[in-house]
Amino acid sequence: MRKKTDDIGLALAAAGGDADAFSVLLTRRYDGLFALCFRLTGSKADAEDLTQDICAMLPSKLRSYKGNAAFTTWLYRIAVNASHDHRRKQATHTRAAVGWGGWEMNRQAEIAEGQQQADWLAVAMCQLSQDLRDTLALVLDDLTHAAAADVLGVSEGTISWRISQAKKQLSALRDIEDQT
Repeated sequence: MRKKTDDIGLALAAAGGDADAFSVLLTRRYDGLFALCFRLTGSKADAEDLTQDICAMLPSKLRSYKGNAAFTTWLYRIAVNASHDHRRKQATHTRAAVGWGGWEMNRQAEIAEGQQQADWLAVAMCQLSQDLRDTLALVLDDLTHAAAADVLGVSEGTISWRISQAKKQLSALRDIEDQT
């Protein structure tokens, strides 16, 4: 029945503390809000952060919603204001970072390179057998070989052998990719 209720009715109910109405309203408007935030920020990561910030503040903001305007108009005004605040914060951080620019650029490049390597590893691990993939995932998650052996119900020596095999197969995959 809630799905047929219009946004204004849902917003007013949510403002009165109706969690179900808030959930339906958020589900209904989240994608559009994210799309707007993306257009306002130009960055997926910033849009995700901004959208989450807006969703977190929305329950308290809804208390001021009176239903005089379409809910999307009211919500998008909040998004525009939040994006302005976001830009001001970024400008403040940028000004504070003057002199740190080279260091920050190098740091960001290292982060990006690390992310590329992590992304490659995630894709490459899918090409390993399930036993090797499970073992490698546990060890990469900072489990000791003994702890990984306990989780998988095998000997510690088996874990060491599987890690060795996984390394060999991943190295071979990397070599094939480097040749192409």
